Amino acid sequence: MSSESNEPIEVRKNAALDRFELLVDGQVAGLAAYQDTANERAFVHTEIYPQFEGQGYGRKLVQAALDATRDEGYGIMPLCPMVRHFVESRPAYLALVPLWSRERLGLPQN
Repeated sequence: MSSESNEPIEVRKNAALDRFELLVDGQVAGLAAYQDTANERAFVHTEIYPQFEGQGYGRKLVQAALDATRDEGYGIMPLCPMVRHFVESRPAYLALVPLWSRERLGLPQN
């Protein structure tokens, strides 16, 4: 995966720290922290470090983290604002949020 600026980027899961990390040219540029339950992965905090903001890295981090979560068979709980915004604006990802939690979180039901 590469960014518009042609810097090599990578998103990796760091299970030891319960987070996904975005690396830009080998340097950690942001993270998406999570907590797993039996069936869902709750995203509790996502951030892009200041020197990397405004370059679309947040979207790339969240999308990769949610894709990996889906591939692992988890539903998602978008508790942090960045993940919630991403999910609200993309119906394919909203489908990963269990119906019972959509109501609690005030998310669309369909």
